[in-house]
Amino acid sequence: MTTIGIMIGTLASIVVASVSIILGFFISKRMMRRQIETARQESERILHEAQRDAEAKRREAGLEARDRVYQARAEFERETRERRGEFMALEKRLMQREQGLDKKGGMLDRKEVDLNRREKDLLARERSVAGKEEQYEHLLREQRGHLERVAGMTADEAKKHLLQIMEQEAKFEAAKLIKQIEDEAKENAGHRAQEIVVSAIQRFANDYVSAATVSVVQLPNEEMKGRIIGREGRNIRALESATGIDLIIDDTPEAVIISGFDPMRREIAKIALERLMADGRIHPARIEEMVEKVKKDVERLMIEEAEKILFELGIQDLHPEIVKLLGRLKYRTSYGQNNLQHVREAAFLCGLMAQELGLDAKLARRGALLHDIGKALSHEEEGTHPMIGSDVAKRYGESPKVVNAIAAHHGDIDPICPEAALVSVAEGLSASRPGARREAFESYIKRLQNLEQLAMSFKGVEKAYAISAGREIRVIVKNEEISDVESAQIAREVARRIKQDLTYPGQIRVTVIRESRYVELAR
Repeated sequence: MTTIGIMIGTLASIVVASVSIILGFFISKRMMRRQIETARQESERILHEAQRDAEAKRREAGLEARDRVYQARAEFERETRERRGEFMALEKRLMQREQGLDKKGGMLDRKEVDLNRREKDLLARERSVAGKEEQYEHLLREQRGHLERVAGMTADEAKKHLLQIMEQEAKFEAAKLIKQIEDEAKENAGHRAQEIVVSAIQRFANDYVSAATVSVVQLPNEEMKGRIIGREGRNIRALESATGIDLIIDDTPEAVIISGFDPMRREIAKIALERLMADGRIHPARIEEMVEKVKKDVERLMIEEAEKILFELGIQDLHPEIVKLLGRLKYRTSYGQNNLQHVREAAFLCGLMAQELGLDAKLARRGALLHDIGKALSHEEEGTHPMIGSDVAKRYGESPKVVNAIAAHHGDIDPICPEAALVSVAEGLSASRPGARREAFESYIKRLQNLEQLAMSFKGVEKAYAISAGREIRVIVKNEEISDVESAQIAREVARRIKQDLTYPGQIRVTVIRESRYVELAR
């Protein structure tokens, strides 16, 4: 029973499974048909939509094509209108230009006619002028002949006479103009120059002692005179031979006079004699030894004096050889003026004036300090001391401006800078101030006489007086012969002749006086 049941159950399961498979097949077949139908409908729908979209795009493309054609046609019409406008404007301008050319052509035609007419008028006037010119020349020749007969001179002579008169008038006007310019320059520059010079002199007050030709040595007692003379005069001869001076031993109590024109030799002799007296050993060998030692000491003293002045002036980098030459000026004089003190004074004055004028004060002081350096060698080398000094300065590396200041301080050459001109001025101030220099009485009197004679040699001069110790000459001219302008010319000529013919220290002022006096008596 059980087995049959199982078999029946199995068979039933198989039947159910078969039925299920068959039902499933039919169901799936039916569903497939539905899907195919749905797909066919969908494809028809898609095809319909595609056809509809294609038709819409075709219509849209047609519309777009028609729009582009319309736009192209509008653009073409616009460009055509613009071109047409440009052509019309160009045509208008051409027409205007053509009208302008027509007008100009008409004006040129009228001008040509006018020029032809004027040319005819000018030709007629030219013929008329030529005829009148011939008449004028004829009249001029007749008038010239008449004037020559009346004046008694030819036309060339009259021209020469007229040129002479014009030349004299031109000279007079030129002299008048020169005097006017000089007066204006003096009015403005003279006052300023005086202020600068006076200020410089006031700011530098230098004590000054002129060197003499003798020196006095004080003795401790009268017995020292005998020791100085020595046995048979051997000591005094040895001292004079070694120093090159004259030793004068007279009745002057407790004093010996050393005489000589060389200040350096006198100083060496004086110091040597003082040291010999202090040492007590006075004999020829000791004298020679002492003199040689003193010479070295004096040379060292000169260098020290030069270095002291350099320190006072603030001058540096000076060649040692130039310092030695500068020190040698301590024992050299010019007209009784110590040269070292002279260049020191000139350097101070030059520096002060340069500061007042806004120039290079250091350069001015350096040039003024070295301007007389040639005097240290003037007795050893040929040439003037400015040329010798400039050569020395150039040899030892001084600047061209300093070399020029040395060479130009006496006017031998022209200065190349304002500082060089100031050196010449400062040198003159130091040399010409009262008490700076002295001369022999005979040469002084002779110089004054030559100065007055030179001024009297000019035409129209009535009197001439040398005043202020020969530093000024006053010239009185004749009023009826000399005019004011000619007086100025005489002043310049006298100054030029003095500079050319006379020798003098410092500077000389020339003053020309022309005065009118009218005297009447009331009775």
